[in-house]
Amino acid sequence: MSESKIYKSDSGDFEHKWLAYYQAVEGRPPRDTLLTALDYFDKENPSTSKSYFAVDLGCGEGRDTVELLRRGWRVLAIDGQQEAITRLLNYPNIDLKLLQTRVVRFENLTLPELVDLVNASFSLPFCPPEFFPNLWKEIVTSLRSGGRFSAQLFGERDSWAIYTSITHHTREQIEQMLQDFEIEMLKEEDHPGKTALGEEKHWHIFHVVARKL
Repeated sequence: MSESKIYKSDSGDFEHKWLAYYQAVEGRPPRDTLLTALDYFDKENPSTSKSYFAVDLGCGEGRDTVELLRRGWRVLAIDGQQEAITRLLNYPNIDLKLLQTRVVRFENLTLPELVDLVNASFSLPFCPPEFFPNLWKEIVTSLRSGGRFSAQLFGERDSWAIYTSITHHTREQIEQMLQDFEIEMLKEEDHPGKTALGEEKHWHIFHVVARKL
């Protein structure tokens, strides 16, 4: 079942239920988009000792970051909420020498260069639409040639697409965004379901893994 970073209230304020969301998803495994991207890296370099570098955008409670650290990746974990970073740093048995963290909102984001992977699980739709073009430019610019992008984007039929604070895309818009990439996964979901907090919701989601040319 699909899920979201946070729950949408009638006022347009997602932030007040972040703590409940983190508690609801605690202990869940890393997302399939991240695992797919990592599998592609492994197939390209099955015996390499190369040190890879990932940015986990909207890292939340940290499940994807923890998987990257477990595999020996260096990670810059970014979230707009201090609570998310606090929970990540409290994970047992993670290598803090490989981890950097940053609390910053999407509209103020700058990223390092020559990144191997930008992972953004269920986070990019929560960038306000007026800031999304600059955010996307920042992501594309940060990735090295051969680097990958793994994420979820909301489609136009998602029930949260009516809210002006949410960014959503058509399939054609996503394909246009990825014109500088080789698309390795573009899986579409369009069905009724529930959020991680048990609220009824119609999901229209694109699961994306793409390699920068």
